[in-house]
Amino acid sequence: MIIIESHTIPPKSTRNLPENPNLRFYARKNRRAGILAEVLFWKQVQNGKFYGINFNRQKVIGNYIVDFYVPSLSLVIEIDGCSHNYKEDYDLKRENYFRSFGLKIFKAADRDVKQNLSWVLDNLRDFIILEYLPRSSAEGGV
Repeated sequence: MIIIESHTIPPKSTRNLPENPNLRFYARKNRRAGILAEVLFWKQVQNGKFYGINFNRQKVIGNYIVDFYVPSLSLVIEIDGCSHNYKEDYDLKRENYFRSFGLKIFKAADRDVKQNLSWVLDNLRDFIILEYLPRSSAEGGV
């Protein structure tokens, strides 16, 4: 169980996600690249710092690599920079692929992570409460 501000979030784990083993090398390479927004976000969530939740960084799912993945919530977290501005069709296909496994997706803008990380983390907290609490509990307020 995950507890966020007196809300108990039940786990929602998706097992046996497909993984292209050929992408593991690129995932490791991406972790080492040190993209600033990802590093800033990672420093705030690694080792259970964010409500005790464990995050994976640069997780391979199928033929894609996601920025962050929360296995206990089946949650993909993407930090989108300007490279995503002209890839709407690709991003939609990718997101639909993740959703086909029951995964939820939280997106944050690169500039927001760099300029107002606490706001991004507050939005992530609120997203988790709204998306994962049973409806009767979530309606009681955030």
